[in-house]
Amino acid sequence: MAGEARATFRQLKGVTADEFAPLLPATERFCQALPDRVLEALNRLGGQYDGFPIDRLQHSLQTATLALRDERDEEYVVCALVHDIGDELACYNHAELAAAVVAPFVAPANHWMVLNLAPFHGYYYWQHLARDPLTVERLRGHPHFERTWSFVERYDQCAFDPAKETLPLAAFEPMLRRVFASPRADYRPGGPT
Repeated sequence: MAGEARATFRQLKGVTADEFAPLLPATERFCQALPDRVLEALNRLGGQYDGFPIDRLQHSLQTATLALRDERDEEYVVCALVHDIGDELACYNHAELAAAVVAPFVAPANHWMVLNLAPFHGYYYWQHLARDPLTVERLRGHPHFERTWSFVERYDQCAFDPAKETLPLAAFEPMLRRVFASPRADYRPGGPT
């Protein structure tokens, strides 16, 4: 914000509490605006077809609509909504970027699901890219394997249908705001998932 107090330190090493203090209210405002930035990122996926039958936003909405109609919990539905949010900036590892965004806010099972989507997707088409579609088998035995397989099979891989009824982004906004309202009490940056 224009006119707000700004820190004067030039490096973090040796910074005092008083020097760091101006960052705290600004950081709090920045973090509270995360849901707005996630919604903006989702909206930017609109119009990005890149050869697909529907644009990337519609795919995300269709995936979330399927999960919601299947009565999945709110956190799961939000993961379905944002699972491809990394497409724009991380075209080679979009699931990792999406997983980083959701990590502080979702249960470890949901984080793992989003983080490991690529080899599950790859099962359906990697043979067309000279890659091994059975790479996913390396993950078999993980406690969240079946959850992730179910997500991809039931909601993600089948969400490319222009004729399929899809809820608008506004229908998901309240739950997205609730999930992203504050980090989970058990979240520890850099911890195991």
